[in-house]
Amino acid sequence: MVSRRSFLMAPGATLAAAGLGISLPASSAAAESRSAARLLPSFGSPVHLDVADAGALGGDDQLLLTTLQGVVNRKRPRLYFTYDTSGLDQRWLASTGVPVTHHDHAVDLIDRYRGEIRGAVLHDPAVPDSVNVATTLAGLENAVAATAEQARTYGLRTVADLRGRFDDDPAAVYRWQLDNLFPRCSHTFLTGLPPTRTVKADGVQWREVARESVRVRDSSNRAVRTFDLSAELPGADGVFLRFQDSFGDDGWGASVHQVTVKADGQVIASFTAGTDGEAPYLFDGLNSALGGDANRFGDGGGYFIYRFAPPAGTGQLVAEVDVWNQYLVTATTTPPTRVEPFPYFRDYAVAGRAMVLWLPPAGATGELLDEVFSRVTPTTPYCGWFSNDVAGEWGGVDRASRHGIEVIATDFYMNGTVHAGVPAKISSTVRPRPKASLRNRVYLTLTVGEGDNAQYCQRRMRDLWDNPARGRVPVNWTVSPLLADLGPALLAYYQQTATANDLLIAGPSGAGYTYPGSWPAEALDSYTELSGRFLRRTGMDLVYAYNQRRPDGEGWVPLDERVVSSYRRNTPLRGIVQSWETGDLQTRPAGLQVIGNFSPQGDAAEYHAALVRHIEGWDGAGPLFVAGAVNAWNWTPDDIAELGELLGDPFELVRGDTFFELLGRTV
Repeated sequence: MVSRRSFLMAPGATLAAAGLGISLPASSAAAESRSAARLLPSFGSPVHLDVADAGALGGDDQLLLTTLQGVVNRKRPRLYFTYDTSGLDQRWLASTGVPVTHHDHAVDLIDRYRGEIRGAVLHDPAVPDSVNVATTLAGLENAVAATAEQARTYGLRTVADLRGRFDDDPAAVYRWQLDNLFPRCSHTFLTGLPPTRTVKADGVQWREVARESVRVRDSSNRAVRTFDLSAELPGADGVFLRFQDSFGDDGWGASVHQVTVKADGQVIASFTAGTDGEAPYLFDGLNSALGGDANRFGDGGGYFIYRFAPPAGTGQLVAEVDVWNQYLVTATTTPPTRVEPFPYFRDYAVAGRAMVLWLPPAGATGELLDEVFSRVTPTTPYCGWFSNDVAGEWGGVDRASRHGIEVIATDFYMNGTVHAGVPAKISSTVRPRPKASLRNRVYLTLTVGEGDNAQYCQRRMRDLWDNPARGRVPVNWTVSPLLADLGPALLAYYQQTATANDLLIAGPSGAGYTYPGSWPAEALDSYTELSGRFLRRTGMDLVYAYNQRRPDGEGWVPLDERVVSSYRRNTPLRGIVQSWETGDLQTRPAGLQVIGNFSPQGDAAEYHAALVRHIEGWDGAGPLFVAGAVNAWNWTPDDIAELGELLGDPFELVRGDTFFELLGRTV
């Protein structure tokens, strides 16, 4: 429940909003409007940038700086922060083409731009979601989001104080925000950001408890295993038990259903993953997901950590765990992570005066998310992401789709206020297709996924793209056509440096990640029209598309005549690769070729072996077409090149445009 206590305000602050003590500036016409050519706002082109490294700072300082960046860059982009040790932010900085001034200490820029902010909105450390409300208010009040201690340290006037304002009930926090702040926000886009993140503590020593040394992807090793944790006693801060992926390269990490912990034979914890009983022991679950078998899993780089507090004097501590697949289990007595504000993408949200929220798409928060979506018009983008579990991505994207809202994954998109304004020449010309003859071969086209994800395009994709092995074999690279708004210089870089073997195609499912089959009939054309506009603007005529999952959760619903007809009417598409995984979908609704992808797991040798098994029933009497999926997080161009070397007769590896041209000749 929202507290009715008044805000604690600095002298002279003006307050009044639904009797709760906030006075907000009216939305400016410039901030609210967008031209017919743009979906997402730009804040002008930079002419000079003050640059500082914020990567080593804690979340509180990064939050303050990114909200400062939003207020300052709204007038004209002038602040740019680097975050990573790999130099990605520096590489993209060079693409701005403007002079820069480097500053040794990022927090020194608070004084430099003090005159452009009214002060600080204080969030409540006891209520994590107040970070998002503070960010929304920062955009509306031309302020920064900060702690009370930061406000004192940097001499910032308090514009609004959220401490004690809310109980720790996310639905109530965001209900208040929707009722009292949303009417004054820009409705150009919505922003979904986690209020906090977990950060690994330095110097933690983990003891390996158990490891699956064989690749297991079918749950065949499922068993209740007993792990002796007595070596971690007495454990003044408790005993921390971590589950990870023992391989990390194929997406089949540790999966846990039930945990029972005994101290000297007495049960001190017993719970099933994903239930209320798990919550008191789940120390860090943000990097894991929940599955359909009442299980929690951590694939690739994901993990989850439980904390148990045995009674003083305990001599033996054991955990009995129902676990399967490729598990790596480790233990420590040192608190391995800390929680701090999640700072990223807040510059863009603040500059755009967007409402910032974090509503898991289930239960009461899911119902409130529906209401938020119902308050905006179709094709309004939801920028950010959803809670990291099964109900998160699939449930969130499906809820958005049912309201005619497309999703743009941007929660780790850095310096968006700068990149949106960097001028760049984006080619609208569709690349010439290599000539090819149709023969009785197995035509394989490989597509690297994740391109709808703006932060992937900015970060992981740049590392993959700069790999010298890129270009050795034909590859389709999904990329967001919305980079034409969010990062034109990023898209131009990929276009201008592509080899003859690289083809850029639109990521799911065109102009933003969505499930077209879930869109209301009266709104679907608005999405495909938007997609058509951006596809023509960026020279793309192929798309990798998702659709909603089947009601039983087993697989996907194929794109049907209604959806594909809309694509055909409103876009220049020549073909669609649909996320399918098993590779047994090939249809032609509305006369447009749709093929489901084939998504083997493992390394190049395992992928090749899976392809050979996949075509075992082919008699060679005619051509066969396979759309292979490449996991963008686990594979690199070296792996793709290795697969290309393994492919022999009867396979022929081709770009996607050639693939669909040949496929069309079989009709």
